[in-house]
Amino acid sequence: MKTPSIQHLIPPWLASLVPYQPGKPIEEVEREYGLRGSIKLASNENPLGPSPRAVAALRAAIGDVHRYPDGGGFYLKQRLAEKLGVGADQVALGNGSNEILELLARSFLRPGADAVMSEQAFVVYASVVQAAAGIPRAVPLRDFTHDLDAMAAAVGKSTRLVFLGNPNNPTGTIYRRDAFERFLARIPRGVIIVADDAYAEYVEDPEYPRTLECHKPDRLLVTLRTFSKIYGLAGLRIGYGVGPAEVIAALDRIRQPFNVNSLAQTAALAALDDEEHVERSRRTNREGMRYLEHEFERLGLAYVPSQANFILVRVGDGAAVYEKLLRQGVIVRPMAGYAFPEHVRVTVGTAEENERFVAALERALRP
Repeated sequence: MKTPSIQHLIPPWLASLVPYQPGKPIEEVEREYGLRGSIKLASNENPLGPSPRAVAALRAAIGDVHRYPDGGGFYLKQRLAEKLGVGADQVALGNGSNEILELLARSFLRPGADAVMSEQAFVVYASVVQAAAGIPRAVPLRDFTHDLDAMAAAVGKSTRLVFLGNPNNPTGTIYRRDAFERFLARIPRGVIIVADDAYAEYVEDPEYPRTLECHKPDRLLVTLRTFSKIYGLAGLRIGYGVGPAEVIAALDRIRQPFNVNSLAQTAALAALDDEEHVERSRRTNREGMRYLEHEFERLGLAYVPSQANFILVRVGDGAAVYEKLLRQGVIVRPMAGYAFPEHVRVTVGTAEENERFVAALERALRP
């Protein structure tokens, strides 16, 4: 008996939604190509791994995983509030900052409402908007960077949200403080500005706008941060958002109970104060970025100067180079899905991983 079709049950805005395609895991690549000892420079993870304090805390907490987690994340919220100088009711915890993006879209969009974002920015912005029956309004980048003037001009009467990635993924570029302040002045008070600062800890430019310092009582600004990047906890999926208490309360109404597991909360709380690990990670990234830039210049390859822990480099046929690198056990990210078909995105790794990538890239570029 044939299974009945469900197509008529799926709303059209979901039927046309393209699923997110994550970077290939090492296990899949090695199984597919019969390799061992592969390296992954595809998903902007911390090559040094998690904070040693987080690892110790996880070992101590593993015996209690038969208990449900703290559904309100009390201790982590309190510590974040203390560290950031905000109220605990202004902090939301998520299963990665991705979940908070989804909660914002579900809370504040409705059919016919729109959200403004950049083209060639993090693809999840558009997907959460479409999944909530909203309309994504994408504004072209300018010089690989958010065009804040054009984005402000795109905000209309139906706009509920604006998504800003700074540094932008996948280009690694930033907009600076003056441009951001001009942008804030132009956005109507009823529009929620979502500042996705997932890579903020890597930025060393003095003109970088620290959006946590831009919150005001009369401004609907939500800052997103994550423990997946510089803190090295990507596998535990935990991030947070800071915003007006009324906005955070709206997210709490629809988030799932126990959305952040107990081990993630424990590890994040321990990692948050491990400044030594953060600084070591930042230094490793700085040195690795300089090395990659130097090697790209030696090879005559154009790249986009990055403020994050990854770099976008033009290699010609991006898909072909990606495949050639895979066969050498080096995983990077092809960029055709972001309308950069001639580029790949490379995470900054350890010194050894960076050198191995460059050697593999040289081989991949040979005729």
